[in-house]
Amino acid sequence: MPSPTTPRIHPFVLATTLVAGVVTLTVGVAALVDPAWFADAVEFPAHEHFVHDVGAFQAGIGASLLLAAVWGDALAVALAAFVVSAALHTVAHAVDVDLGGRGSDPWLLGALAVATAAALVVHLRGLGYVTGRVSAATTPALDRFVRQKTAVLTTYRRDGSPVATPLSVAVDGDRAVFRTFERAGKTRRLGRDPSVEVAPSTARGTPTGPAVRGRARRLEGAEAAAAARLLRRKHPVLHGVVVPFGHRVGRARTGRTVHFELVLVGDGVEAGAADGGTGAAVPATP
Repeated sequence: MPSPTTPRIHPFVLATTLVAGVVTLTVGVAALVDPAWFADAVEFPAHEHFVHDVGAFQAGIGASLLLAAVWGDALAVALAAFVVSAALHTVAHAVDVDLGGRGSDPWLLGALAVATAAALVVHLRGLGYVTGRVSAATTPALDRFVRQKTAVLTTYRRDGSPVATPLSVAVDGDRAVFRTFERAGKTRRLGRDPSVEVAPSTARGTPTGPAVRGRARRLEGAEAAAAARLLRRKHPVLHGVVVPFGHRVGRARTGRTVHFELVLVGDGVEAGAADGGTGAAVPATP
């Protein structure tokens, strides 16, 4: 069964969500940092602990809005936002213990925050730590890569020997896309021979499933921009912030960022088992 597609967010909806999230989170932080100022600003009785609680809940709401703008899983958003709110609520009760309440309150609230954080980690692990929005695979062989965090790409040297490199892939229908930089070894190898194998893998590039054969085509212009969006939607932090920043900083040495499209050969016949056909024994290189 093809993986479900998470719908794209309308630009107006995205902008509104981001603005509302920033404003709400800012208000929450202000209430936590300076409850007297906040009480004066909203013309509310200056009960310090009550305002701290308001700040914790406001911060949780703001976090949920900001996370919902980039994460595609509703339960992950809810759990993460609750962790933010519960953690701040715990701190507020610990700091304000002399203002009322029970001495056990910080411990009970803290236990709830820790339990929710643990549940979030378990849920993220079930998602393969892919929290962004993904597109469906229309080819069964690519379905395993829709929510796969890391894949290992095997390219070939002039003498035919394989070189395996871990990277991120994003699936869209019957194709997948990935990015690298201009002067990477795999960019040169793909320029000579576009034949590749791709397998799901660990972050270090150890295959965790069978590989598929395909051919890589370098993308330019609008096609490259579309590939960048697919990667950014799937990995909002990694490919929305970290990788682009790293490529920009190292551009003088590595050259510009380049994108490739991977199209399966035939019907995506598997090339081999997890310990074969992917060049897994070859150390990963750029």
